[in-house]
Amino acid sequence: MKKILFYFLVSAALLSCKTKNEQITKIAFGSCGSQDEPLPIFEVINKHKPDMFLFLGDNIYGDTDIMDTLKAKYARLAAHKGFQELKKNTPLYAIWDDHDFGRNDAGRHYPFKKEVKQIFLDFFGEAADSPRRQHAGIYDAIYKKYGDKTLQIILLDNRTFRDDLLLFDNSRKKEEKYFYDLDYSPHTSKDSTLLGKEQWLWLEKELQKPADIRLIASGSQFGIEFNGYEAWANFPAEQQKMLDLIKKTKANGVVFLSGDVHYAEISKLKPAGQYPIYDITASGLSSTWLFATPNKNRIEGPVMDNHFGMLTIDWNAKPIQLKAEIWDVSDDQRIERSFTLKEISFDK
Repeated sequence: MKKILFYFLVSAALLSCKTKNEQITKIAFGSCGSQDEPLPIFEVINKHKPDMFLFLGDNIYGDTDIMDTLKAKYARLAAHKGFQELKKNTPLYAIWDDHDFGRNDAGRHYPFKKEVKQIFLDFFGEAADSPRRQHAGIYDAIYKKYGDKTLQIILLDNRTFRDDLLLFDNSRKKEEKYFYDLDYSPHTSKDSTLLGKEQWLWLEKELQKPADIRLIASGSQFGIEFNGYEAWANFPAEQQKMLDLIKKTKANGVVFLSGDVHYAEISKLKPAGQYPIYDITASGLSSTWLFATPNKNRIEGPVMDNHFGMLTIDWNAKPIQLKAEIWDVSDDQRIERSFTLKEISFDK
């Protein structure tokens, strides 16, 4: 009888632990990985056993107008054992940025948008009846249930509909904080667009749907100040439109995940009349950069070594807890920043 009672108690404890663990969600993410590099970062990611992985763009460096060449580059990524293990054991979701879209800093005028879209969706195993195959661009929304809580993942397309960038006038004097050459200037026209009319209409409907935490995946950084390179800050009217839309729809729990810049950082925007907006940038699966640009909104980082990001959600905590981390290729934690769902909600 004592033996039966012992096994019962052990089984109950294990069941309790399992139930509790199932309420912890680990979301890994990253960008900027060259198919021609060894990519040992995938081995580190696999050790952490995330519940999903988000590719945030520049998933390969395609940079070609020849579609067979693009397919061959995807094939080289697929041949990496670390990627194969990740794909086998972890759900993958992806958006693109310029280098897997087609050309450096390209937007809506890129002539092979349809062709590269099909190759992208085929590579990441998008279903034949997926909504992403039914409309222009690759934007989409994913919903995950954890008990009575809902995680919404919004996959933005910041390439297909984006207007050309405004070149920086080198005859103009730049601020002293810019110790490097600036490529672009902010658009001054409110008609300039990053997401395009159709995607904006879709996004508003998505933000109106019930969800507890909303992760917005963007190939370009959302929360940084203007730095002369590509970012939402090049389209200040669009950046403000996003903030206004979050406020209009009363969408709680919005966090941006972004890539592109070849280093990691966390930025924090404090818009008037609403909660703070975090932008967690993980950009450097294999790529590196020489310096980090000025960013008054930076609260963590930069990390200049190869790395990936991890967002852990504790659905059991009251209030719900989010922990953002950056782990480097040596499996060292370089950034940790925690905040609660209550901090990023209109309902205080």
